[in-house]
Formats: sequence, C-alpha cells, structure tokens
Amino acid sequence: MNRLRYLYVLVFVVGTGSLGAEIAVARLMAPFFGASTIVWANTIGVVLVALSLGYWLGGRLADRSPSIGGLCKMVLLAAVLLAAVPFVARPFFDISVDALDSISAGAFAGSLLAVLALIAIPVLLLGAASPYALRLAVPDVEHAGRVAGRLYAISTAGSLAGTMLSSLVLIPFVGTQRTFLVFAFAIGLTAVAGLGLRFAPAAALLAAAVAIPVGTVKGSDDGEVIYETDTETQYAQVVEEPDGDRILQLNEGQAIHSLYKPGSYLTGRYWDGLIVMPFAALGHPPDRVAILGNAAGTAARMYGHYFPEARVDGVEIDGELTDIGRRYFDLEGPDLHTYTDDARPWLRRSGGDYDVIVVDAYRQPYIPFYLATREFFELVRDRLAPGGAVVVNVGHPEDNDDLEKAISATMGDVFPTVIRDPLEDSNTLVLGSETPASPERLLASIAVLPDDLKNLAAIEAQRIGPMLTGGPVYTDDRAPVEWLIDKSILGYAGEQ
Repeated sequence: MNRLRYLYVLVFVVGTGSLGAEIAVARLMAPFFGASTIVWANTIGVVLVALSLGYWLGGRLADRSPSIGGLCKMVLLAAVLLAAVPFVARPFFDISVDALDSISAGAFAGSLLAVLALIAIPVLLLGAASPYALRLAVPDVEHAGRVAGRLYAISTAGSLAGTMLSSLVLIPFVGTQRTFLVFAFAIGLTAVAGLGLRFAPAAALLAAAVAIPVGTVKGSDDGEVIYETDTETQYAQVVEEPDGDRILQLNEGQAIHSLYKPGSYLTGRYWDGLIVMPFAALGHPPDRVAILGNAAGTAARMYGHYFPEARVDGVEIDGELTDIGRRYFDLEGPDLHTYTDDARPWLRRSGGDYDVIVVDAYRQPYIPFYLATREFFELVRDRLAPGGAVVVNVGHPEDNDDLEKAISATMGDVFPTVIRDPLEDSNTLVLGSETPASPERLLASIAVLPDDLKNLAAIEAQRIGPMLTGGPVYTDDRAPVEWLIDKSILGYAGEQ
C-alpha cells in the first residue's frame, strides 16, 4: 500500500472511531445520567469542541514535524485512551453520581463532567489526525484542493460508517464496552500498520481487551441484581430486594419503573393510584384500558387481576421490557395485549373507546415532550369512551411542582375537569375527563370496586383536590419539558 492510500485508510478508520465513540459514550452514561436531550447536547458539544481543538493541534504538529511515524503514534495513543474509557467509567460514574446526588445537581452537570473526563482527550487526538494526514498527503500546492477534499470526504464517510455501525450493530449485539474496544482495536491496528512490527504488541493488547468479560454495569445497595441488559434503547436491570420484591430500574436508576411483590397485586406505591383514581370519574368497572408506558407491566397486571373482564392494552416502546415483565414480574392477564410501539403513534392508530387511558411514560424525571402537549391530549380525548378518564403520572423533583402545573394547564385546555392526587413526594397523579370528577364520585364508586381496592379508594379520596394553576400550555411546537425540569433541579441545587 502506498503512502497516500494508507493515509486514506487511516482517516477513514479514525473517522469511524470519533463518531462511533460519541454514540457509545452517550450510551455508557445512560445508566447513570439518563438519555435526555441535555445529555446528548453535552456529549455532542464536548465532542465538537474536542474535534475543533484537535484540528488546530494536528495542524500545528504537522507543520512542526510531519512524519508518518508521528501521526501513527498519536493515533495509537488515542486508541489506547479510547480502550480505557469503559474500564475507567464505572468507578468514575459511581463517584460522580454520589457527589451530584447529594446536591441534586441533575443530569446537566453530571453528564458534562463525565464526557469531559472520559472522551475529550482521545477524540481530540483523533481529530488531530485529519489535518496531520492532509499535511503528509499533499504533494504540492497544485494538488492541495483535490487531496484535501478527498481526505475530508473519506473522513466524513468514516464518521457516518462509525455512527451506523455503533448504533445499529455493535451496541445491540456486542454491548457498549466492546463497542469502545472494537473501535480502539481497529484504530490501533491501522496505526500499527504504519509503525511496523515492533508496535504489534499494542494491537495485540487491544485485541485481548475485547475478550475481557463485561461486569455488572450498576450495582444496587438495596438488593441483588438478578438480571441486566442493554436493550436497543436503554440500560435495564432487575433488582431483587431482601424481602423478595423485584424492581425494574432504567438508565440512571434513580426511579423504579416496575414493581413486583410476590403474592400481591398491590404495590403500596403510585401504581395503586393508577387503578383507583379513574373511579373519581367512572361509575362502573372499565371495559377497555390502555397503558402508555407499560414498562414491565405493573399496572397492566393489576388491571387484569382486579378487572378480568376488561381488555388491557399495554404499550411499551422497548419490547425487551415486556419480555422482562413476563420473566420477572408475572406479567399476564386474562385479556392482556402488549404492543411494542411509541405511545402516541400507537394511540393515533388505535380504535379508541377506552374507559381509562394511563400515561406513565417517564424516563425519570422527564416525560417525552410529545406526550405532554395539547395536541396529544386532544388525541387522548378522542380515544376515550364517553365518561372515560385519562390519568397521567407526573414525576417531578421533590418540592417542585413546575412540571405538574404545565401538564395540568395543558390538560385543562382540553378537558373541562382536571383534578390531582399528590400521593408521593415525587409522583403526582393528574386526571382529566369530560365528565365531572371528584372525591365524592370516588367514594360513591367504592361499591363497584373489588375488596382490595375499597380502602385505597377511601384514602385516595381524602388526598384528591383541584388541579394546580399557573402553568403554561404546552404544544407540539413548544414544550420545553427537559429545560423546565433541569432548571428546577439546578435551582434546587443552588439553594443548598
């Protein structure tokens, strides 16, 4: 291979690693800081800054001492640092999360610090490769434009290949850790090809690192992790607590997304309210129920047990969570139907006529913005049967009701009746209906409820009150959910 062709191969492989690493590091952070737009903005921002500095540094180094050996040594160092990222990440993230949780600083600061510490230096070195290679590839001024255009086109093609390869192939099939290592090995092997056999042990060590077993991504202080996986969209783990209860945690692990108590259908948590609160508007047991954000099926399991004549449609965007529900959370029911789909498109295509629609599609503490807008709640209204009700689980930081006010105002723009149940410090249920809803109606419905739910209904009736006012109405065009939550989290941190 002549020098010019080698440089083309090098910049292509380096391009795959720089963008592939960006996708992989966002996935690596998800179990600790979530996968919100804020986390992605931090990741992309740091990568772009690192690449920009790398371009500047590469040009300086190339003008000072241009050589194939110097370029390849720099790229090999980047490969080694990239391979170290998944091994350094685990203890680093544990320390970062503990420190940031103590002040509730939220995803913004945590993800920014994590990306800076883990990925900036290897990406900077990878970014330096293209201008360095350009300096070596240009034979004279006459051919500079042609060679430069070809090199940067090849580098960009490599970046595209790395993005597709990491997101569609490597992360789903070999996992996040080995995604880093595969890219590091490919980059290192290409660098060694330009350095000679005496550097072959470095490539061999990178290859051996791919075989290192993947350990538990996140441990649990309160129980044993009995199952964990990287699904196509997120990290999930099932934790069995000392009393036998099982909980499903996703991504950042600071919220419980499903709960299974052996021998019981009730949970003692907000899911109990999801099955009782609709009777503040209903006067009869439901015939059709839709649960948007089914996770491992806690609410669906309850509805199927207590109302066996009802059709229950559980919608979950991540189908692997449904499989986890069947395996670990006793997800079953006499007329249960599960769907792997995004909630809003599924609801739009559904036949509707639901007595109850439950919206519980949170990735703590965020809700997808398109499930919090006027247009969404108009769709919900159109899919409800006459006299039906929608119940939204509004997760929020403790002692902050900004998101609840926005959700309530938006629902109030669509439904004539909106009431609330602040049943937990970080979870409030908000009900919307076109028919009157009140604590009195809930008490009057106790006669049609199963025995296990009667006492819960009486207690919930004492908590129910009018919706909070003062929030903005969200629309598909403007629904700054994540900005609102992060502002409230950082505001709380500033008061500590």
